[in-house]
Amino acid sequence: MKLKNFLSLPIFSVFFVMGFVYYITVFILIEDWVGLQTSAGSLNSMIFTTLVCLCVLSFLVGVLTDPGRVPSSYIPDVEDTSFASDQEPKKNLACGLMMLALSVTLGTLLGWHIYLITHNMTTIEYYEGIRAAWLAKKSGLSYRHPFDISVYKNITLVLGPNTLRWFCPTSMSHLKDGVSFPTLRDSS
Repeated sequence: MKLKNFLSLPIFSVFFVMGFVYYITVFILIEDWVGLQTSAGSLNSMIFTTLVCLCVLSFLVGVLTDPGRVPSSYIPDVEDTSFASDQEPKKNLACGLMMLALSVTLGTLLGWHIYLITHNMTTIEYYEGIRAAWLAKKSGLSYRHPFDISVYKNITLVLGPNTLRWFCPTSMSHLKDGVSFPTLRDSS
């Protein structure tokens, strides 16, 4: 029976992920962004709901028809040597080198952004800070970035006070007006 295909962990996990993405998108992102009571919010939610319904329908058709099964009457020809898998060039090395280069690049960018968040800076402020530190050293003074409060306070200022939402930050309601930010002079 085709309904027994639904009683598997991969099917349940796909439905769970689809439901989770739908809930987060409609009831958290769109609700916080424009609100579901507005015309733009209801239009966005209807469009996304339609796309999710089409995705679920496509998935259900794939599960019910099961197009990926090999026919039982299929028997490969063992004497046919026109296709030999050992004669193909190995692509593992090229793929591995590309993944290594991509990992190094993305790891460098991740490290750079973690550094900027822990020092509560943007890229422009970082380069301005280099120039300000050089000018301060030239005049015999010491320089410290005024918005660099401490590592934990910098992270909570950027990502919010709720540590459970750090991996998926949704709103910046903890910033109040978004114009004034705590400085080093305020905390001392």
